[in-house]
Amino acid sequence: MFREVFETYNWDEVQSGIYAKTAADVERALNKSKRDLEDFKALISPAAAPYLEQMAQISHRITQKRFGKTVQLYAPLYLSNECQNICNYCGFSFDNKIRRKTLSGVEILQEADYLKKQGFEHVLLVTGEATKTVGVDYLRDAIRLLRPHFANISIEVQPLEEDEYKTLAAEGLYAVLVYQETYHKENYKLYHLKGKKSNFDYRLDTPDRLGNAGIHKIGLGVLIGLEDWRADNFFTALHVNYLEKHFWKTKYSISFPRLRPASGLIEPKSVITDKELVQLICAWRIFNEEIELSISTRENEFFRDHIIQLGATSISAGSKTNPGGYTVEPESLEQFEIDDSRSVAEVKQMIEKKGYKAVWKDWEQFTEVEKV
Repeated sequence: MFREVFETYNWDEVQSGIYAKTAADVERALNKSKRDLEDFKALISPAAAPYLEQMAQISHRITQKRFGKTVQLYAPLYLSNECQNICNYCGFSFDNKIRRKTLSGVEILQEADYLKKQGFEHVLLVTGEATKTVGVDYLRDAIRLLRPHFANISIEVQPLEEDEYKTLAAEGLYAVLVYQETYHKENYKLYHLKGKKSNFDYRLDTPDRLGNAGIHKIGLGVLIGLEDWRADNFFTALHVNYLEKHFWKTKYSISFPRLRPASGLIEPKSVITDKELVQLICAWRIFNEEIELSISTRENEFFRDHIIQLGATSISAGSKTNPGGYTVEPESLEQFEIDDSRSVAEVKQMIEKKGYKAVWKDWEQFTEVEKV
């Protein structure tokens, strides 16, 4: 399991190693055709900042070679804000006294109808972590309802058992996003105060269970703002490296959520600038040519408009981060505030103006359709 690999590393040593990288290390990494984890350390280090333009050019070239001039569009579909965890960075936290809402089957289809009319073929189902309310049975029923209407269904919910993932895969589940939030094990407990999510090891083991269950795509990431973003992303890269070796048939994606304002939210401990986030995304693309890189509406219009040319391959559009937010109950509490509030049509138009094609399905399935 990855936990065995993880436990051979020390956070402080990794962090020190990143900040000790030199310009020579960065140049060496940029001049190689295949990069390893030490090269990734160099590319995310402060020493790489003066090389951002060169990194951006390389990242652009690699992305075009692997993905072409395409950007995948998806929409989050929030099913519930019920949550049994107390996490001090999330608006859905159990101790946040808000009105809770879980969509019924009729309401799920109402939201789905709206998204379908916008053109979406890929939906990401999101819930809080409440096993009794939105457990595997609820998720199975939701997937059954939505499967006839969408080409790709992904979930971002509480970690499940391997057999439960197999059950959902049999119903048509395509991908699972599970973010460790931070790989700093000692400080993890500072943010996850109560509930099943406070179990660091169980969450860390989730991608192994997903791989064993044969899930087609696994999405990883950390919440940028909790701990040092450079060290956290090194451990994410270490995790991906392990998964690619052990579950080589599986596809992988990385997301870059920055801590955003929400009710009851803590202030970011580690701040990443827009320039540093560009550096991070380019570093990921240079390090791993095959991985999908996703940017949500947490980021502003200007940033999202430009990052698709530098390495991002998947973006959300017209997002609502509250259950029923599209049509059923638009005024319910958001999990976090979005920063790009443009309509789906406006985002699609932006993509096309840049000479790219908006893709509504997953890359592989899109290719198969094109071949027909």
